[in-house]
Amino acid sequence: MANLLEVEGLHAHYDKSHILHGVSMVIASGEIVSLLGRNGSGRSTTLKAIMGLVPPTGGRVCLAGRELAGERAFQVARVGVAYVPEEREIFANITVDENLRIGMQAPRAGVPTWTVDQMFAFFPQLKVRRNTAAGMLSGGEQQMLTICRSLLGNPRVILIDEPTEGLAPKIVDVVTEVIRDICRQGVSVLLVEQKLTIAMRVSQRVYVMGHGEIVFEGTPDSLRDAPKIRRDWLEVS
Repeated sequence: MANLLEVEGLHAHYDKSHILHGVSMVIASGEIVSLLGRNGSGRSTTLKAIMGLVPPTGGRVCLAGRELAGERAFQVARVGVAYVPEEREIFANITVDENLRIGMQAPRAGVPTWTVDQMFAFFPQLKVRRNTAAGMLSGGEQQMLTICRSLLGNPRVILIDEPTEGLAPKIVDVVTEVIRDICRQGVSVLLVEQKLTIAMRVSQRVYVMGHGEIVFEGTPDSLRDAPKIRRDWLEVS
């Protein structure tokens, strides 16, 4: 598979704090890649730096050969990168249907064109509540809405930050299957997920972060065979 998203030597700061220290990774077309690590390891900052929400202070971010580092978030979105933040960030005072339509963009060559009806097929509960103000939704429904709004931008790759955090197990299963289906239809996924079992189950490859650096890259099976990596960088003592 050809590489779609390439991150090379990425650095980022919050004020004077140096958060990312030369992060490099690749995501191929039609691949789910999970970015793992303890809280504070730099995973969310990596997604934000790719998206242009945290300006990189060094390194490269390329989508299909196009340089994105230094561009603003709306410009990154327009060329085919979508972002589902951990905080969800729905528009609380307008309806579910209006939130979805805000996310819609024109069809993009070579990638699936998503429709509102497809989103309702993924999450029938959203169809039931399509005329409800988004701020009245449950946490799980808001997560569904954020994923759908991002997909309606017809992205080539979608960055998803902690999609199962705080969700009931039944909703976790639904969200996990939707992520798989997104990938099956040709959209690459970079997933930050705290639940190791979920990440290992859905991903073709995984990266592990520690202290703002990549400390491991490999398949889920190779991570299972690396107890020291899991102990040093993932397990909570």
